[in-house]
Amino acid sequence: MSDNINLLRAEMLKHKIDGFVVPHDDEFCNEFVPSFAERLAYITGFKGSAGIAVVLKEKASFFTDSRYTIQARNEVNSRDFEIYSITNDQLPTPTLKPVKWIEKNLPKGATLGIDPWLHTANGVQFIREAVEKAGGTLVFVDSNPLDAAWKDRPLAPITPVALYSLEFAGKSSEEKRNELSKILKSKGVDALAIIMSEEICWLLNIRGNDVPNTPLALSYAIAYKDGSVDWFIEPRKINEDVKKWIGSDVCLYDLSEFQNALTVLACQGSKIWVDTWKTPVKVQDIVTQNGGVIYADSSPLQLMKALKNDTEIKGTIDAHIRDGVALTRFIAVISEPDAAAKFDEISAADLLEKFRSEGKNFRGLSFKTISAAGGHGAIVHYSTSQESNMPLLFGPIYLVDSGAQYLDGTTDVTRTIAVDSKAITDEMRDHVTRVLKGHIQIATSVFSEGTMGDKLDPKAHVALKEIGLDYEHGTGHGVDIYLSVHAGNYSISPLPPSSSVTPSPSPSVSLQPGMIISNEPGYYKEGAYGIRIENLVVVADTGKKDKDGKALFGFKTLTMAPIDRNLIKKSLLDKDELKWLNDYHSEVRKTLLPLLEKVDSKAAAFLIEATEPV
Repeated sequence: MSDNINLLRAEMLKHKIDGFVVPHDDEFCNEFVPSFAERLAYITGFKGSAGIAVVLKEKASFFTDSRYTIQARNEVNSRDFEIYSITNDQLPTPTLKPVKWIEKNLPKGATLGIDPWLHTANGVQFIREAVEKAGGTLVFVDSNPLDAAWKDRPLAPITPVALYSLEFAGKSSEEKRNELSKILKSKGVDALAIIMSEEICWLLNIRGNDVPNTPLALSYAIAYKDGSVDWFIEPRKINEDVKKWIGSDVCLYDLSEFQNALTVLACQGSKIWVDTWKTPVKVQDIVTQNGGVIYADSSPLQLMKALKNDTEIKGTIDAHIRDGVALTRFIAVISEPDAAAKFDEISAADLLEKFRSEGKNFRGLSFKTISAAGGHGAIVHYSTSQESNMPLLFGPIYLVDSGAQYLDGTTDVTRTIAVDSKAITDEMRDHVTRVLKGHIQIATSVFSEGTMGDKLDPKAHVALKEIGLDYEHGTGHGVDIYLSVHAGNYSISPLPPSSSVTPSPSPSVSLQPGMIISNEPGYYKEGAYGIRIENLVVVADTGKKDKDGKALFGFKTLTMAPIDRNLIKKSLLDKDELKWLNDYHSEVRKTLLPLLEKVDSKAAAFLIEATEPV
């Protein structure tokens, strides 16, 4: 990467700036970005989805969180970058936040540049404060110097927009836009600036193929209080069917016209809703510098999208059943005697994708499968490559975190599997069972209306903390329907639901019926093994009330796949936990067995054995 960083420094000189900040986010505030926006990977070699780099004339730094600390040590060149984790206790990686590094290392009088399309308004506040403490000046560059340095930069994707049927959406775009209109009017605002493509896809009932694993059509939009929408997108992505689908109340414009349209609206003195947590600071500047008024709050579309309707919930239940069939077939194959010796991380991931692809409504993976043998499982978001690929017997524990995109649902599931039962130690069983205990504590939670996910998160850690262990990642993230696998501003976590590397967290909302969220506690022993047990759950009303008359909510588990009984230490489970596990396996067997008997008799026989009561 030395050549790349030198090219960037040459461009910094042309831009007359002494430093430049490179985030992972793109112009659309995406977590997963298309190849043309992989700026952080270009400059650092880091291939994860959460990180930020600061490049000065003489030194540079890279920051990520606990999910990627080990990966960063493997991928980022320590000769070019000082590598830090923003999460505590990630030794040998030191702990430091980007803003603190800027305070300490930016020379007095120096200028630090940022691309205002790649940083949120609230995030910039933290960077600006750090720059000012260092005695420097923050500069918004007119053009990105890294883009100029990146000579073989891929082109922006031009993939056709697809219609998303009412059969799966459950609610028309017109209905959604009318609901949004009422919210805008109630807040006294004239329009909402929509930056996140997932919100536009949901609102207009369309999907795209611009981003790997997430069916996004990269675009911007302005939604007005009268229910109409101006949609800004590359025209070559739109055919006549799409034009008819979106209707006359949605006006199409070239993506390049967004800035001018926002300027005109601001010049009229309009009050414009801007989600300053998830919108480029450039948007806020355009509005305020042209006489407009900012209404700053989390986008209403986040909550609207999070509260799944009955059609969406039924669809995702069906999708999870098909996904469970595929995952069970996969586990059955690699659990056969000596089978693990025949597979490596890549061939195992390929087999799982093959089984999934045979299911109805399959449209691809929801993220690159984390297929991690032995010590690779301790790298929370491990990414297999030809160079790192190992046989499954690299360790007796194999961790597979995977998911799929179906027209009627998005899945995300992790199973920890004993591929060499004879080599499993009592310590491993103890730790797996403690992770399972945490998983069960979340799955069986009952909580009052208005409860935030951070109130539930400690339950998942108790059993591990009893013996001085823990994990640093969040316990649960929101999930969309055939959209983003990491979605929404709700979570089960002490951390913000957006990337914790981002200087400013997005505010969370309480857990409400219809929200789909992951339940995924874990434990990771570097160099040895990783453990994670993940199901998706949907928040449901129990029909009961607490002593204050508030509705009581709980979780319904969506994921259908056996949990490896070979890794469970029965004596650690109490009566209620044992009942949950056996009831869950009974439900998995009842649901999947009739389907497996039709397509895979060996997998059906495996399921019967795998779901025997513990």
